[in-house]
Amino acid sequence: MKSAPKAYKNSEFLNSPQARTIRMLAEYLEPESRFEKYNIQDTVVFFGSARIQPPEQALQHRDSLRRQGAPESELRMAEARLAIANYYQAAVDLARMITAWSKELYTCNQCHGRRFIVCSGGGPGIMEAANRGASEAGGYSIGLNISLPFEQEPNPYISRELNFEFHYFFVRKFWFAYLAKALIIFPGGFGTLDELLEILTLVQTGKMTKDIPIVLFGSSFWNQIINFKALADWGVISPEDLDLFKFCDTPQEAFDYLKNRLEPICEAPGSLNMPGR
Repeated sequence: MKSAPKAYKNSEFLNSPQARTIRMLAEYLEPESRFEKYNIQDTVVFFGSARIQPPEQALQHRDSLRRQGAPESELRMAEARLAIANYYQAAVDLARMITAWSKELYTCNQCHGRRFIVCSGGGPGIMEAANRGASEAGGYSIGLNISLPFEQEPNPYISRELNFEFHYFFVRKFWFAYLAKALIIFPGGFGTLDELLEILTLVQTGKMTKDIPIVLFGSSFWNQIINFKALADWGVISPEDLDLFKFCDTPQEAFDYLKNRLEPICEAPGSLNMPGR
């Protein structure tokens, strides 16, 4: 009689509901092993819309619709996409600045391991822009991709060694938060809002105990989308909760703020070397 397959080689079992906890654990352990292999100590995470296009692409799309005589509703959407496209280039520039600084720290041995590595959700839009900026600076960058039925394919600028594919949103979110030493939230939709508000909740409630700067990039966008001051005025958050984040409107402003906040900790060991988090 032929031997039965070992349980850990039984693909039917491993893909079954009964093995869900094994798959969850694998999505924790496999990234951890790769981060350790490449000495990734911590990250600067970029969140933002997958739908924000590079300015030249947004302009070409708008002009193409005009030539085709597209309906007014499509033209309005194209104009909105063009208006917000400047955030793509801003994310490229900011990620490039952070990565160049990170490389300087690593090469001069000022930091233990690779610190403040740009990390994105791995897809298009702002995620692509973040990985692109890091790539242009000649540094590593991380892509924590998620399998979706649409919209989410790995962008070409992620470091090949640090390209991840997740099935479970909550494990992916864990890796965003676990290694992060700073977060930059660019304009985005439901997914970006979910990520922003979950992180703010973790910080507000003390579940995330590390001192982590949070940048909301694009004050005109964020002040229109969320009236943070009204939340405090109505008493559903405390006035001091408004200090949990900072608005920035240019890559240089954001970089200067983050560098000032991160420099004091760059001598300390990074997240993967800190037990008991």
